[in-house]
Amino acid sequence: MSKDLMRTAAINLKKAVPLMLKHQIPTTPTNYALWYAYVGEQHPVLVEKMDNLVAQYQTCPPVNAQLLYREHLSDPVEIDVLDMRQNLEAMTLELSQSLKDTNHDAKGFQKRIDHNFEQLNRIDEEGVSLEKVLGLVRNLAKESDDIRTSTEFFTAKLQQAQQEIDALRDKLKRSEKDVYYDALTGVLNRRAFDQDLAGILSQAPEGTCLILVDIDHFKSFNDTYGHLLGDNVLKAVAKRLSEACRDGSKIYRFGGEEFAILVPKSHQRKARHLAEAMRRSLEKVSIKDRRKDQLIDTITASFGVSEWHKQDSPAELIERSDGFLYDAKRLGRNRVMPI
Repeated sequence: MSKDLMRTAAINLKKAVPLMLKHQIPTTPTNYALWYAYVGEQHPVLVEKMDNLVAQYQTCPPVNAQLLYREHLSDPVEIDVLDMRQNLEAMTLELSQSLKDTNHDAKGFQKRIDHNFEQLNRIDEEGVSLEKVLGLVRNLAKESDDIRTSTEFFTAKLQQAQQEIDALRDKLKRSEKDVYYDALTGVLNRRAFDQDLAGILSQAPEGTCLILVDIDHFKSFNDTYGHLLGDNVLKAVAKRLSEACRDGSKIYRFGGEEFAILVPKSHQRKARHLAEAMRRSLEKVSIKDRRKDQLIDTITASFGVSEWHKQDSPAELIERSDGFLYDAKRLGRNRVMPI
């Protein structure tokens, strides 16, 4: 490294480290790279996004940091998780088919063995000498033994490989948990929520509010109209809630028919107003049930809103919001609690 580059690196580190300390950013390699690039101002789009995040959260939430790193700084040689999964899935499908084809060939070997023994059964009809008969028997026995050995070995290897492929497929399915977005609704998932909430509460918790949203009577949508329409309800609700998010608010699929919205630098009354606006917006959502040619316009949701209290853990904040959500359900649904 040249002296100029070393000097630049030292200057950037002297800028980056104090900023990380100020905003309570964990000292991970990803965060070092991100903040080093930020103070270096070589990526204008990255700088703008970081400025907006810090203005909204007084920090850079963990999930945002990971996504910014992947988008702007990760080495092109690195393979994205989704791309890796797709490539591995294609590879395993191809390999699995090859193994099936090879196994088919192995069955063909077995047919050859059966044919050889059939030839032995016809020796009496050929009228050959005993010496030739014994030679044929020895040759066929040797060939059959070789083919049998090869077939048994091949079959065992194929079974082992198939088991490994099945295990790999299961592992690849489980690896979807490492992705930050919910596959159905497209919003951030529970893993992202857990990381962001823990990060915000450990770095800049003051004014953080949590809104929990639960779709009313969601089970009846599935029971009455089918799971496909139920999925469409989830997507429509997620879309409408996403559109209503502002001032740094972020939506996550919390689980099932429940969503969570993190509201930074706010207070309970303001977050409650946001939840009320979301509730009214959901009342206007309608979905067409094409099977019955019927318009579904009875989609509502219940909301529980709470604000971070000093010394609150993530679990305590969630529990308090969940308690208000339960009150909203108990009092008739389609409402925001506390009043």
